[in-house]
Formats: sequence, structure tokens, C-alpha cells
Amino acid sequence: VLNALWTLKNKRVAVWGLAFKPNTDDIREAPSLRILPELLKRGAKVRAYDPKATENFRRVFLPGEDLTYVEDKYDAVDGAEALLILTEWEEFAKADMKKVRELMELPVVVDGRNVFEPERMKQFGFEYFSIGRG
Repeated sequence: VLNALWTLKNKRVAVWGLAFKPNTDDIREAPSLRILPELLKRGAKVRAYDPKATENFRRVFLPGEDLTYVEDKYDAVDGAEALLILTEWEEFAKADMKKVRELMELPVVVDGRNVFEPERMKQFGFEYFSIGRG
């Protein structure tokens, strides 16, 4: 995310996925446990969404001025300058990416789970970063 935005200070970052894997509310060993604190430490304004794990995550990280939990993936990206995907939920793969692009302030997506194909994301006008893809 830093490479795409240069700095995270006061940047609005949407996070899709808090659970360590899809179809669970389990957050043990989830990448989000390491990544969200780092985003906040660097001054990002985070809006996080997960279909099942939000309540468990909220027990560890209380919402505050810089961290908001939302009930809908589209609410998370509204006005965001970057989207970070940390869990490969099926609902994320089926998201209306045209709508996501329209809602976002800047079209930056960092896909930590390779949910999307790079060419498809470029067609929607995203600056797309895929983690671990060969």
C-alpha cells in the first residue's frame, strides 16, 4: 500500500477481510492482526469489512477515530484511496468492481489473496498490486 500511496498519513484505506480464511469468524494468525496495526501506526484512516469476523476483531481492536467497522463491502470502499484485500471471501470475488471503482477516490487495489485477475482489474481502471503471484 505504501508503494502505491507514498505515505499513509491521513489516507483512507478500505480493508476487505479480517478472518484468517474465508467462511469463518476465526482471526487467529490472520494477516489482518499484523497489517491493521501497521496501517494505523502510519496514520491511515481504516474502514474494515468482513462478513463473519468483525465482532471477534472488534474485541482486539476497538473502533476509534482512525478505525471504523462497516457492515457492507461497498461502504468500506466509499471514498477510499486504496483497497486492501486480506481474505479471499467469495463475495469479494463477486463484487461489482465497476461500482467499487466509482465509489473509490483513488483506484488502488492491493490484493493479498489473488482474488482478481490483473488484466480484469486493469480493464476497470485500477492500479492493481497482486501479492505472491508469479
